[in-house]
Amino acid sequence: MRRLVIAAMLAFSVPAFAADPSEMLKDPKQEERAQHLGKGLRCMVCQSESIEDSNADLAKDLRIIVRERIAQGETDDQVKKFVVDRYGDYVLLKPPFKASTLILWVGPFALLALGLGAVFGFYRRRGKTAPAQPAPLTAEEKRRLDALLKDEK
Repeated sequence: MRRLVIAAMLAFSVPAFAADPSEMLKDPKQEERAQHLGKGLRCMVCQSESIEDSNADLAKDLRIIVRERIAQGETDDQVKKFVVDRYGDYVLLKPPFKASTLILWVGPFALLALGLGAVFGFYRRRGKTAPAQPAPLTAEEKRRLDALLKDEK
């Protein structure tokens, strides 16, 4: 029984590919180029996945466009330029370093520096503030304390 369950699990476990086999190019070299380009293009719906890994309709459309342009004989740079011209540098998973993408490159480090500065400032201010000293005991409180201490003996 155990072997049957394992065999059934293996039989029905297939790798999940976002690209539909009907989208794939017949020429293996061109298909490899298309997949390589697709791995560098961001799915505008999912935003954290490449178009090759995404099942979104827009990703599928972009995969088809990339493959059509490669089949027409365009170079990788021409295909990438076509997509970037329509969607901007944000469509690239690794955007180029230039003035318009500076925030994408510097932003995370700036936020980290601000956070570390805030934590450092908090602990620095906290260390300078001396803990409040309790007020000295009044004569009445001293008398009651002495009475309590005598009762314990």
